[in-house]
Parts: sequence; structure tokens; C-alpha cells
Amino acid sequence: MQEVAGPGPVLLLEPFYGGSHKQLMDLLVQDSDWTLWTLPCKKWHWRSRTSALVYSQNLPRDHHYRVLFCSSVLNLCELVALRPDLAGLKKVLYFHENQLVYPRQKPQNRDFQYGYNQILSCLVADQVVFNSRFNLDSFVGSVRSFLNQIPDYKPQDLESKIRSKSRVLYFPLDLPQVEPFLPEHKRQRRPQVQSPQQSEDPDQGPDQGPDQGPDPVRPLHIVWPHRWEHDKDPALLFWVLLRLKDRGLDFRVSVLGERFSEEPEVFAESRDLLGDHVLHWGFVQSKDEFYKVLAESDLVLSTAKHEFYGVSMLESVHCGCFPLVPDSLVYPEIFPVQYRFRTPAQLLKKLTRFCKRPELVDMSRFSWATLKPQFLDLLSAPVSSPLPAPVSPDKQEQHLSEDGQTLGGKTP
Repeated sequence: MQEVAGPGPVLLLEPFYGGSHKQLMDLLVQDSDWTLWTLPCKKWHWRSRTSALVYSQNLPRDHHYRVLFCSSVLNLCELVALRPDLAGLKKVLYFHENQLVYPRQKPQNRDFQYGYNQILSCLVADQVVFNSRFNLDSFVGSVRSFLNQIPDYKPQDLESKIRSKSRVLYFPLDLPQVEPFLPEHKRQRRPQVQSPQQSEDPDQGPDQGPDQGPDPVRPLHIVWPHRWEHDKDPALLFWVLLRLKDRGLDFRVSVLGERFSEEPEVFAESRDLLGDHVLHWGFVQSKDEFYKVLAESDLVLSTAKHEFYGVSMLESVHCGCFPLVPDSLVYPEIFPVQYRFRTPAQLLKKLTRFCKRPELVDMSRFSWATLKPQFLDLLSAPVSSPLPAPVSPDKQEQHLSEDGQTLGGKTP
């Protein structure tokens, strides 16, 4: 299937077209005449290893592009080496996550090549964009120690080269109107706009408000909307939930998020132990149903050991959930101190006493409407580079099948 549109100067490449990677690309191509090439979001490791070669063989050689935008899954260095005609474009590399600080269950399992590819991609890019300050600082700050794994002839002074071309541009959220999904008590609550620079007293804030009394009928509804993988620390989630159960506290929990063929055993072990406390279990395919569950929840919890942004946390807050997050990673950039915990014991204490209604936190600074002008400026063509005459009258979004054949798509 294809939809013909006028050709634009921006080439968008996403070798892992799913989740937040897909959300960003869809926002960028809507209402534009840019060209998007994607690969399916499976077998991430192979996409990282081979997508540059796949793109080099399928991208048109006669083109009018002036800007190339891609995620850091793509080895940009390999692509421009294989396709010198793309080397002269303004190349923008976007980091949803970085491989230098990704937590591994066993350090010896870390594949050096993934992080190394990201470093090389930064060196050939003209601009490097991170979705949070934590993502940028953790990546650049880890370059030296990461490269110290090389036994000899270690590269030098790469941190300053990468940082000088790097910036933070938050991932844009295209948040829906959720009022139809909100229960009555959330509709009546007035939002309180705060930022990490406000309410720095952990004993002040929404969870201490005297006018936010609990509903004596409804038990607290906790939602955990994250990937079912070890880096989201499900062990801590179920540890605290089972402690709440042991204390005889009334609560309900929805464990959402994407599931994979291999998942930590703690999920299956804890499901039966939690029994009737579980309201929802597993991935919600429909986005409307997902937002409905979030709107019905009172508190959204993150136990992550690895997070560079946290789209589902912000979506949950947009739906009126009170957030509880670790006091680390990207979270201090986004959430004031009263929403954060430092230790499992502190998390347990907060949840145990949590009987007050949550306050809404304003998410407008992360919205697509706010961030769109910055993305458009980022992807503007270089002034000094004249726009070549288009060679092909029609450009379309391309999807590559597993056997390397080109499938039809669309470019808005």
C-alpha cells in the first residue's frame, strides 16, 4: 500500500520501527512531505548489526535529500561509508537509549560492538540529539571508561568532540484527550503544575494535601506499564507488592507493558501469589484501552534500573496517575522530589501510607505541540546547501521485507 506525495528534502531512517521509535517517526512524517524508510521492530541486535548494509542496498542513488535523520540503532558510520552520496547530507542522530550504560545481568554478556557503533555514529553525525540530559551525560561521560576496554591504542579526546555537537531535545508526546476515560474524582480534581525545581521538600506536595482524602470504597490502584525485562527491575515491583499484601493492605495492581518470548521468572511466580489483587495482566494492544486502564489507576510506579526517558510514565501522569519513581536515572529531570524514592524500604513506606488522592502534574512541556518547532528547526536543510532538482517525482515510505525486498508504504 502506498500514498504518493510530493518529495521533501528530509530522509528519515528507522531500523527498529516500533514503540517510541515508531511514535517519533510518525510524528515527524505527519503533515510533511518527507521520506521514511523503516524496518520491522524485531531482532533488535540484528537490526543494529546489519541495517546499514540493508539500507545501503535499497535507498535510491538518485535523490534530492539534504537532511538525514536516524535513530542510534543504525550504524550511521557504516551507512555513509557504504553510500558516499549520503555523506554530504546534514546528518542528525537521535538517541532514544544508549548502550554504554545499559545494565546487564552479567557484565561479561555486554557486547562491546553495540556501544562502539554508537560512538562511531556520533563521530560522523553533524548533530547528536538525546531525549534527556541523563541520556546525554551518561553516554558522553562513559565514553572514556567504555573505550578503556580496548587493550591498546586507545582512542583519545572523543568526549569533547561528541559533546560539542550534542544537545537535548525531549521526546515529544502526542497526548490524547483522556477526559472520556477519567473517573469522576479525577475530572473534578484541578491540575497542579510543577517542575523538578518546585516543591523540593519531600514532606510537602500532593501526597500530603489535606483536601485529597481517599475514597473509602475504592482500594488504591497501582499500575506498572513497562517492558517485562530485567532492566525494569520487576523483582523490586513484586517484592513491594507482596509486602503490601502481607501487611493486609487493600490495593489493586495492573501489570502492563510489552512481553517477550523470554521474560523474568518472577512474573509467573508472583502472579499466583498476588491473586485477587491483580486487575490487569499483560500487554494491552489497543491504545484506547491502555489509556483507559491508566485513567482508572491512581498511582503509576517505576522500579527501573535503566531509563532514559519513560514515555509510559508521562502518559500515565497525563491520565491523572500519581507517579512514584527512583531518585536516579532520568527521573530527577522530570519529577519533583516528592515523587521519588531512594531505597526499597522508602518505596514500601510511601506505598504503605499512600491513602491520599494524587495531583496531576503538567506534561505540556513534553507535548508534540511544544516540541514540534524545535524538531522542524533541527531538520531544516543547511542554508549553504542548494536544493538539488528532484530526480524522482514520487517518493514513498518504504518497508523492507525479511528477504530484503521492498514493500510499499507511504509518506504523508
